[in-house]
Amino acid sequence: MQLSDRVGRRIKLHDLHVLMAVAQTGSMSKAAALLNTGQPAISRSIAELEHMLGIRLFERSRQGVTATKYGRALLDGGTRVFDDLRQAFRSIEYLADPTAGEIRIGANPFLAAGFVSATIDRLSRQYPRMVFRVVPGNIATLHRALVDRSVDLLISRKFGPISDETIRFERLFEDRYSVVVGANHPLAGRRKLELGELMKQRWVLPSPDGPLGSVAIEAFRTAGLAYPRAAVIGPAEVRTSLLATGQYVSIVPNSVLRFSVERQNLRVLPIKTRFGGVPVGAAVLEDRSVGPVAKLFIECCREVAKHRTS
Repeated sequence: MQLSDRVGRRIKLHDLHVLMAVAQTGSMSKAAALLNTGQPAISRSIAELEHMLGIRLFERSRQGVTATKYGRALLDGGTRVFDDLRQAFRSIEYLADPTAGEIRIGANPFLAAGFVSATIDRLSRQYPRMVFRVVPGNIATLHRALVDRSVDLLISRKFGPISDETIRFERLFEDRYSVVVGANHPLAGRRKLELGELMKQRWVLPSPDGPLGSVAIEAFRTAGLAYPRAAVIGPAEVRTSLLATGQYVSIVPNSVLRFSVERQNLRVLPIKTRFGGVPVGAAVLEDRSVGPVAKLFIECCREVAKHRTS
């Protein structure tokens, strides 16, 4: 009998669950506490898996356990199994009650607070019992969450080509950038400004090494200027908060000005210099079936993008 046949007859979902808990915690004892069982039961499940497969799934040391290459391969398969089951259960729940359901959405803070929130507001009016879990993060963190299947989809900007063939990206709209200040900033009422006039202002900026920073650097370079000296370099939440004080100048995606409630506290400065546009879209795993609630959410994203960015 081949290995795949033996596994199909003998492997248990419980053993895969134990495997994932051990990998997550890095310890048999911690996995036992997580699963509310005894350590001997955890060790027995792992030992039975290793015996059946004829390979070591974990390397043991005083610091704990780490998955071998065989263990990582089985973990990847186990993740897919449980994800497929979750998707199946969600489909059943949706078929039983199309007005309910749950979706996990990954997005960076600006898109989460703007475009994603606008889409949720629109969809939840039609389906008030739906649950939306928004997971914020940077591009690297969100990409990992999608691959690990801890989110159903991403709403993200596409900085450069997506080389990962496992991800499918659907463009929703083009997001450009504007130079903005708070509503009570001294420059908020100006009708004409050159970018060079702002070089001595107090700038709160993204890191020049990040994706948004590279867009800004290119715009300043095109205008014959160096990247301004930043008074503060920080994440989106910090930049938005400091803009509200009326003391700072920053660069903000136009999607914030279209969708976010923060737009009421911001004023776009009349700068002729154009900042490059970046596609924003929905990203899903190529080999993963998109559940009915996720399909509804993406359809709603298309509608919001079409009506609010046209």
